Amino acid sequence: MEQATLGAGCFWCVEAIFSQIKGVQSVEAGYAGGKVRHPTYREVCSGLTGHAEVIRIHFDPRVVSYDDMLRVFFGTHDPTTLNRQGADVGTQYRSVIFYHDERQKRIAEAVKQEIEKKGIYDDPIVTAIEPLTNYYPAEKYHQDYFANNPDQPYCRAVINPKLRKFREKFRHLLKD
Repeated sequence: MEQATLGAGCFWCVEAIFSQIKGVQSVEAGYAGGKVRHPTYREVCSGLTGHAEVIRIHFDPRVVSYDDMLRVFFGTHDPTTLNRQGADVGTQYRSVIFYHDERQKRIAEAVKQEIEKKGIYDDPIVTAIEPLTNYYPAEKYHQDYFANNPDQPYCRAVINPKLRKFREKFRHLLKD
């Protein structure tokens, strides 16, 4: 198994997407990249801890490659907006790839460059690529949020449209 730690705005949205990819064994919402040990959601939301809302993905690289995971990452959020995704604003919602080793760093840089060269986005990609120095799981009520709250207004208005877009664009990576 391999791990990936990614921040692409609200972790509820990102978790819902990546949990549907074949080869993904688990997805956990959490916090990474900040200076406070074991931060709470309220602390992270303040924007003062330096953490990003992230997901930690455990996946089988024989089924889905890290490269493809990053293509989904770049294809399911706006990597050109600094510290914002939609209505979510602040450093905690930044676009960031936290690499676990030098191989992941090289792949992240290559995939980012590939996406830039394709000219998919009008604006420059601002996604940070940083070493993973810390990670803390989010509180229990954040785990599997979409699966446990599909009728919540945020899920219907924000997550459902993102899931539809993901399923259309990355049909070949969906779990059966």
